[in-house]
Amino acid sequence: MTAKAAPKISSRAWQRMLSGRRLDLLDPSPLDIEIADIAHGLARVARWNGQTRGAHIFSVAQHTLLVEAVMREHTPRVDIRVRLAALLHDAPEYVIGDMISPFKAVIGGSYKTVEKRLLSAIHVR
Repeated sequence: MTAKAAPKISSRAWQRMLSGRRLDLLDPSPLDIEIADIAHGLARVARWNGQTRGAHIFSVAQHTLLVEAVMREHTPRVDIRVRLAALLHDAPEYVIGDMISPFKAVIGGSYKTVEKRLLSAIHVR
């Protein structure tokens, strides 16, 4: 009796978004980025893996709004493009989550590469 060959495992590197878009994490297309997907995802991702006090999480969406508000407070006449960049500074986390810095250090450069590709596609969009 011969041994069965192991089934071929394909590496899936894409996520189906609520908009219906199929976002490839390794080669993200700006055409597959939807602001509604980003807003929805960031509202559901907890900062610091939920390790905060209180009855509710502090979401990445709340964090980005706070960052933009603080920036406007310090620089009231800041350019609208800079404000948008502040709002989107953690946008890749809508699909890859909010990894804490110590874990990013363990993973190494691979995480940053994926994050930078996503952020670049988001900015182009």
